[in-house]
Amino acid sequence: MLNRPITDLEKWRLILGGNEADGTGVSLDEMLSGMDDSLTALYEYAPGDEFGDNYNDQKQGGKGKSSPKISRWLGDIRKYFPQQVVHVMQNDAMKHEELKRKMMFEPEILEKADADIHLVATLMELGKLIPSKTKATAKKVVKKVVDEILQRLEQKTISAINGAIDRSSINRRPKYKEINWNATIRKNLKHYQPEYKTIIPETLIGYGRKSRKSLKDIVLCIDQSGSMGTSVVYSGIFGSVMASIPNVKTKMLVFDTQVADLTEELQDPVDLLFGVQLGGGTDINLALRKCDDVITKPTDTILVLITDLYEGGNVEEMHKKAGELVSKGVQIICLLALNDQGSPAYDKTNAQRFNDIGIPVFACTPDLFPDLITAAIKKENLSRWASKHDIVTH
Repeated sequence: MLNRPITDLEKWRLILGGNEADGTGVSLDEMLSGMDDSLTALYEYAPGDEFGDNYNDQKQGGKGKSSPKISRWLGDIRKYFPQQVVHVMQNDAMKHEELKRKMMFEPEILEKADADIHLVATLMELGKLIPSKTKATAKKVVKKVVDEILQRLEQKTISAINGAIDRSSINRRPKYKEINWNATIRKNLKHYQPEYKTIIPETLIGYGRKSRKSLKDIVLCIDQSGSMGTSVVYSGIFGSVMASIPNVKTKMLVFDTQVADLTEELQDPVDLLFGVQLGGGTDINLALRKCDDVITKPTDTILVLITDLYEGGNVEEMHKKAGELVSKGVQIICLLALNDQGSPAYDKTNAQRFNDIGIPVFACTPDLFPDLITAAIKKENLSRWASKHDIVTH
C-alpha cells in the first residue's frame, strides 16, 4: 500500500479514470498507476470483454484453467488496498456472472463465497475445469451445502418413506409377537364392551414382516443438461438418503447423450455430485432404455424421471419406450424440476403425450418430495396429490 497520503487531485484522478474521463492533468506514480489499473480492470469491465485488457500477461505460471489475469488482479488489490477495500472489490467482481465463474477457480474467493445450491450447481457445471489447487476448497463448499440440506430433509424423508413402507406391508394375520397393539386397539375401539371394560380384538394388525429383500425399488433418472443444475443437486442428495433405507432399493442414473449409473456413489453425496458433469445434449430415449435394463421388479418400481422433456434423441422411440415401461407396471413420475424455482421452460407436447399414457408431469419442491414418494409408494393418484398441494400438472 501507498506509504504517503494521496492528494485530492490524485483521488479524483483515480475516481474519474484515465483517457477522456481524466480532467485533472495529474500524473500517477508507479504505485498509483497499479491501483488505477486494478480499479479499471474491475469497474470498466463489461460482459463479453476480456477481463483486465489493461494488464499484460507476463506472469503465466501455474497449471489448470485458472485465469492468470484474475490471479494477478487478486494479488494486486491485496498489494494496493486495505483488507476492507479488498473485500468490497471482490464482492463487486462476483456480481458479474462471467467474472464469478473465473473467480471460482481461486481458493481464496471460493472460501468466502455464499455457499448455496446455486454455487454447487455452478461448481458442477465447471466440473473438470476446476484446477487442482481449488478442488479441495470446492469439495468443502459442496459438503457444507449438502450437510445443510441433509439437516433439513434427511429425517423427514426417512420417516415418510419408512412409514409408507410399513403401511404398505401391514400384516393382517400376525403371530402374537408381531401384533402392533396400538394399531390393533385403535382399529377395534368400536368393539369396546363396557360391562367387561375391555375391547374385543376382532381385527388384528401386525407389523410388516422384516425382509432382507427390498419392498420397493426407486430409480432416479436425471437429466444433467446445464438447465437442470439445482435439480441434479437435490436429486443426488435425496438419492443418498433413500439408499440408506433398508427396505428401499435406490438406483441413480444421470444422462445427457450418454447414460452413467451412479448407484455405487450414493453412499457419499459429495463424491456423487462431483461425478456429475453438467452440460451437453439430451437423449431421454437412451436413458429410458437403460432404466428398462436395470428394473428387475416392474410392478414394485417407482421411476422418477427428472427432465424438462426437451428430447435431442428420437422422440417417437422415447414415447414408445415410456409406454412399454408403463405397460409393464412401472410407476413413472416425470418431474420438470426438483428445486424451489418452480416449473422451468419445458416441451409441452412431450408433457401432454406423457400425461396421455398416465405419466404425471409437474415440478416439485424439495420439501414436498418426501411426501410425493410416500404417495407413490401408497399408489395414490398423483395428479390429485399435486392438486392438493397446489401444484400445476402439465
